Amino acid sequence: MATNTTNYSLLKPTVSGDNGVWGGYINQDLDSLDSLLGGGTPIVGIDINSGSIDNAPIGAATPNTGAFTSVAVDNITVDGQQITSTNTNGNIQLFANGTGYVELYGNTNAGAIRFNCESNSHGITIKGAPHSAGATYSLELPNALGSSGQVLSLSDGAGKLAFTTIAATTLSDLGITASASEINKLDGATVTTTEINYLDITSLGTTEASKAVTADANGVVTFDNGKIEESTAITSSSNAATINLRDGDNFTHTLTENVTYTFSNPAASGKVSAFTLKVIQDSSARTITWPGSVDWAAATAPTLTATSGGVDVFVFVTYDGGTNYYGFTAGQAMG
Repeated sequence: MATNTTNYSLLKPTVSGDNGVWGGYINQDLDSLDSLLGGGTPIVGIDINSGSIDNAPIGAATPNTGAFTSVAVDNITVDGQQITSTNTNGNIQLFANGTGYVELYGNTNAGAIRFNCESNSHGITIKGAPHSAGATYSLELPNALGSSGQVLSLSDGAGKLAFTTIAATTLSDLGITASASEINKLDGATVTTTEINYLDITSLGTTEASKAVTADANGVVTFDNGKIEESTAITSSSNAATINLRDGDNFTHTLTENVTYTFSNPAASGKVSAFTLKVIQDSSARTITWPGSVDWAAATAPTLTATSGGVDVFVFVTYDGGTNYYGFTAGQAMG
């Protein structure tokens, strides 16, 4: 009857024999297999191209078509889109080689990294510039933490960041000579930038030593020196000409035909519009028909100088928005 033992010795026969010990060689192979399956011997160069793990196919006709539901490697778990440290308060470290760097790729959008809250319900995202910007530059963090009140800014124009202190603490530090009370006058102002720029007379085509005209507390405007006004030349067409009081206070007209005048856009009633009109006679004597709203002295309009090139000057003023104009002859046959 056979005797059971805990260790079978199967000796591999050799070419020349070895009587009685041929099973020893087979036993050595079984020991090696036992060590391999028990983890005592590393597996080197093994190729698995079929089967499955966690119901995911392994291998296939091409590489990388297999998948694992979860992989745990040295206190790191890779599960779907998550990489988790299994150590308590464990860190996750990414090591680049040499001058290499950890790179966040973009995919239809610029690469981005998001810092979530502890509940992962919302977060703050830092995103790279778009492809259209063609941006390639580096930012280097400061060597040390700054102090309260400092700001993070470029220190060398080459990407080096540093914590700096804003030097300006008063308006004068910023080169502003106005007082705080003067600046506060702008508080609540509804003017636009364009309207403020109206004070820049140069941009509107007129230069002055002082670029603003102000009134006193009574609304009175004072000019210390002379006042220069524009002279506006008018022309007639089809025996008609319009004197637009928005164009100025002084007008000239060289007659080329008999003309009927229209006065337009006077100041509203209660304000005053006044203007002068210099008329130069044609080589053939021309006539003027005045607006019916003009009231001449003794209700009689003046007769124009008939001499070729003769100059007549008239003055008109209205106090009621153009309902009535008072006409005056300042001079005739001046030329």
